[in-house]
Amino acid sequence: MGIELPEVETLRRDLEREFVGKKIKGVELTSMAMVPTCKTRKAFCGPLEGRKVTGVRRVGLVLVVELDGDHVLALRLGPKSRLVRAQPKDDAADGTEVVVSFTQGPQLRVADPGPQRGELALVAPADLLTALPDLARLGIDPVEEPMSWTRFGELLYARSTPLKTFLTDPTVLVGVGDVYADEILFAAGLRHDRRSDSLSTQEIRRLYRSLVETLHDAMKHRGTSAREGGWTDLFGKPGQYDEHLAVHGREGELSPRSRAPIKRVKFNGTWTYYCDTQT
Repeated sequence: MGIELPEVETLRRDLEREFVGKKIKGVELTSMAMVPTCKTRKAFCGPLEGRKVTGVRRVGLVLVVELDGDHVLALRLGPKSRLVRAQPKDDAADGTEVVVSFTQGPQLRVADPGPQRGELALVAPADLLTALPDLARLGIDPVEEPMSWTRFGELLYARSTPLKTFLTDPTVLVGVGDVYADEILFAAGLRHDRRSDSLSTQEIRRLYRSLVETLHDAMKHRGTSAREGGWTDLFGKPGQYDEHLAVHGREGELSPRSRAPIKRVKFNGTWTYYCDTQT
């Protein structure tokens, strides 16, 4: 189960606040596991030394660190990846792969024990989509590209697919995975296997509102750690949205809507959580 949009956006904001304007002093690689496109350590570390961080943006679930030189640093997080703000004297976390030191202030460390590792790519800005071609196929980013509910309805009616499949398809919507899809559908009162082209106008508006509100609430509470590996933010703290999850991971607990037990079913190879009030 991968990291979803609220967690990546939380990291983006933290990185922007902590490291923009800082100059890179040096970069250390424990191994080459996260930089598969580089043949040597020098090929990756050399171009970064002396560069100043000018911005941090997000393209889908990829973090793009902008620099004042000829490259950008793109980071795709793995299921267990951690970005850590640390002092040089701090012990290294298990699986630390990359350490970025700056001329002043704390280090940025990337820990990833695997086995499904994240990936770092150092590329020219114009080559980003060539290096990571799946980014060119991304759908609408519901945080960066606000859309109207009518546009959302057009996307729903353009295909006949189960609603959870629709929500978690990155070529339709960016960054929604199992956790937030379950919460969005519960808030909207809709089943995961309902066909996307079967919704009434009222149901479309309800689902749209649920999508927007759930993602923004999750970002306000700095994400959720209710997944394998237990995601943490740049400061090592878990997300606080776990306390607000209504159904995901709560099989057998009483539904906050009906007081009947929350159910769990295998859907498209992963667990889906819902209650009987969803139609």
